[in-house]
Amino acid sequence: MTEPKHIRIADYNYPLPDHRIAKYPKAVRDESKLLLYRQGEISEDVFHHLPQYIPAGELMVFNNTKVIQARLHFHKSTGALIEVFCLEPHTPLDYQLNFASTRQVSWTCLVGNLKKWKEGKLERPIQVGQKQLTLTAERRGLSGTGHEVLFSWQDDTVTFAEVLEAIGELPIPPYLNRDTEPDDLRTYQTVYSKVKGSVAAPTAGLHFTERVLSELDDKGIERNEITLHVGAGTFKPVKADEIGGHAMHAEWIAVKRESIERLLAHEARCIAVGTTSVRTLESLYYIGILTHDNPDASPDDLHVPQWMPYELEASGRPLPTARESLQALLDYMVRHGLPVLHTATQIIIAPGYRYHIVRGIVTNFHQPQSTLLLLVSALVGNDWRRIYDYALSHDFRFLSYGDSSLLLPDAL
Repeated sequence: MTEPKHIRIADYNYPLPDHRIAKYPKAVRDESKLLLYRQGEISEDVFHHLPQYIPAGELMVFNNTKVIQARLHFHKSTGALIEVFCLEPHTPLDYQLNFASTRQVSWTCLVGNLKKWKEGKLERPIQVGQKQLTLTAERRGLSGTGHEVLFSWQDDTVTFAEVLEAIGELPIPPYLNRDTEPDDLRTYQTVYSKVKGSVAAPTAGLHFTERVLSELDDKGIERNEITLHVGAGTFKPVKADEIGGHAMHAEWIAVKRESIERLLAHEARCIAVGTTSVRTLESLYYIGILTHDNPDASPDDLHVPQWMPYELEASGRPLPTARESLQALLDYMVRHGLPVLHTATQIIIAPGYRYHIVRGIVTNFHQPQSTLLLLVSALVGNDWRRIYDYALSHDFRFLSYGDSSLLLPDAL
C-alpha cells in the first residue's frame, strides 16, 4: 500500500464525457438509478427500492445542512459586475448568530471580477418584505483563501438571513455549466434540510423522498441527523501530483449528544448518507481521541487536522475502539454540559485509511481525480474502477444531479 501522502491523483482518473454529467435531476427524485455494490458483487435497481437492501435495525446517518443563497451580485458605478460568493461567517463566527444578526455582518468570500473592485464600497438597493433598504459591501482584507467582506444595511429588524433570501442566488455546481434556475431552489435541497450554512448540497441526499424515508421507518431502520456545512472547497481540484500536496478545506460540523448516544447503541457502526456524513462521522472517532487525551480541552481545540488519522496509525500507539472513542467524547460532552458539539474538520479519507464508524455509504458518482473519489476507494479498494466502469457502461448519470449507489463492502 502506497503511503497516503504519496498517492498519485492521476491513478484515480477515468473518462467522464460531458454528456454523462446530469445537468438536471430526475422529475421524481427517487426514480433515479441505484447501483448496488455488496461484498464485491455489482447490480442495479431503482432508488426507491433502497430500503429493501438495508436490514432492519441498522442506523443511517444523514446530513441535514441547508444550502444558502450565497451568491450576491453588485454593479459598480462603471457598470462592472462584481460577484461576492459567501463562503463562511467571519463575524459573528457562529452560523446561527450570523444569520440572525441585524445591521452588519462579515463573511469570508470569493470575489468574482476582483480586479474591478480594488477599493471603495459597493451598494445595491434591496427589498425585504415591504422594506426598501440599501446593502453595502466593503472589503476588509484577506481571510484564509478568500476576502473578508463587511455587509451592512440600516435596519434593526432585518436579519442577514432575510437579506440572502431576498437577493442571493443559490450556487449550483460550476460543472453544470448553466445558470441557476427557479426549480433549483427546490431540487438542490434535500427534503430533510434544516440548518442553513452550506454553499453546496450534500447531494447523496437529493434522492430521498418522504416515501423512501417512511419505508425506512416502517422497516425499523433508525435515522439520525448530523450537520456538516459544505464549503466551496468540495469542488476544489487536486492540482498536486501527489495528494500530500493538496490542502483540504476545513468544514464546520455540529453533532448532538443524542447522535453519539445513538451510535453507541448501534455498536458505533452505521451507514452514512453522503461523503459529508462520512467525513463527520469518521472525524468523531478522532475527536473522541482528543477528548480522551485532553479531558479539559476547549471545544475550539477539538478540530481534526488533515493528516491526523495517518499520523496516529504510524505512531504505533494503541488506538481505542470506536466504542471507546465515542464514549470518551460523550463523557466529555456531559462533563462540559454540551448538548451539541460544534467544531471543524479537515480530515482527508484516502486509500490506506481505516474506517472506524462507517460500514456503508449511499453516495453519488464523483469527479475524476477528486478527494471524494479517494474517499470511496478507501472503502471499496480497487473495486472503485469496476463500480465506475459499470456505471459508465450502464447509462448511469454522474455528479450532483446524477444517480446514486449503495456501497456495502462487508456483510451487514
